[in-house]
Amino acid sequence: MFKRILLASDGSNHSFRAAEKAVTLAKGNEEAHVEVIYVIDHAISKTDALQNLDATALKQKRIERLASIEALLKKEGVPYDVKLIRGEPGPTIVKYANDQEVDLVIIGSRGLNHFQEMVLGSVSHKVAKRASCPVMIVK
Repeated sequence: MFKRILLASDGSNHSFRAAEKAVTLAKGNEEAHVEVIYVIDHAISKTDALQNLDATALKQKRIERLASIEALLKKEGVPYDVKLIRGEPGPTIVKYANDQEVDLVIIGSRGLNHFQEMVLGSVSHKVAKRASCPVMIVK
């Protein structure tokens, strides 16, 4: 069974559905723990900073993106941690997953940045290709 489950999330609908799958897997295993990772993309971070000059408001906006996922995990009694990490989403998720030796990465098939997905290839595809552990991509 999967004990260390990494849930890559950006607050999108797809990432919420990925969280639902993480809950399903974790609830069947008392030793399971979900690590929610939110990668602050440098390109998006610049735009956010220009729209929200207050650093506290900017941090709060990022936390709010994960509120529904945290609420789900709390409601279902699944142990979890949330980590905000800066970097390019695909490589950052892969590095974290490989360095932390997680058992499974769960990620939504699409995120909030649809333009980048069409131009550069999806984050989920990059993670699936490069992670050392199994990757579940949720539609």
